[in-house]
Amino acid sequence: MNVKIGISPIAWQNDDLPDITAAFTMEQALKEAREIGYTGVERGQRMPSDTEGLRAYLDGNDIALCGGWCSGASLVNDFATERDAVRAQVEQFVALNSPCIVYAECSNTVQGQIGTPVNHRPKLAKDEVMAYAAKITDLAKWMGDQGMTMAYHHHMGTIIETEDEVNWLMEGAGPEVKLCFDTGHLLFGGGDVMATLNRWGDRVHHVHFKDIRPSMVQDTRENNRSFLDAVIAGAFTVPSDGCIDFQAVAHALKAMDYDGWIVVEAEQDPAKAPPYEYSKMGYDHIVDVCGQAGLEIAA
Repeated sequence: MNVKIGISPIAWQNDDLPDITAAFTMEQALKEAREIGYTGVERGQRMPSDTEGLRAYLDGNDIALCGGWCSGASLVNDFATERDAVRAQVEQFVALNSPCIVYAECSNTVQGQIGTPVNHRPKLAKDEVMAYAAKITDLAKWMGDQGMTMAYHHHMGTIIETEDEVNWLMEGAGPEVKLCFDTGHLLFGGGDVMATLNRWGDRVHHVHFKDIRPSMVQDTRENNRSFLDAVIAGAFTVPSDGCIDFQAVAHALKAMDYDGWIVVEAEQDPAKAPPYEYSKMGYDHIVDVCGQAGLEIAA
């Protein structure tokens, strides 16, 4: 059993805040990520959209596709409509041997609205989350039949943000719905990182190592700032630069025989947090905690 270390290019190329990363290119992101030691990258919007173009792009940078975001709308779409909406991405990710699609409900999210406080996100009652979970189970089953795993991403500003909502989702969904476990989003949402990981370890298929700066999170909550305001202010950072105990996370992953990807996803203002420097900081910390936990890292 071993893990692989990947990264989202969001530190160099932020899809939601393109102005703050205008001085950087996707080519630079992949080149520097590979130089640091990352062997995989999640898909970014500024990569080639066609499958063969993307394959050549990744191969040319000697880096694998280790997942990618999918903006879901299962809350408002019926199964057939949502299946058709995600079909092209599923087919592409299967062709490129991606380990999963990172799926999140975006039909009513406020995560991309800089004028809307993240505190004003949409919320569902437990029975509504459970009903939603049943809907996405059908989609996850279909994805699985195509050869692709759905890893659900609990995310700030969406209907699945808190620890309770993650629990309800996992309770209501079938085993086909796996979890993209994101340390930073869970703690930002007020959840217990280790309790949630230990509870749902058998469903964790993809892991985001994301740290937070508590003072920035507190400011976001107390002053009704948006998710994007929080990103610009520096609420998120790479492992070892915030408050999360990633050594404990690594030990838990070892105990559950996790053998998937560990992905750094830490969007920041590059003027404050130079992407190469911070991405290397995160990589080095992951190597260290994996080594101490006995998690072997695949070459």
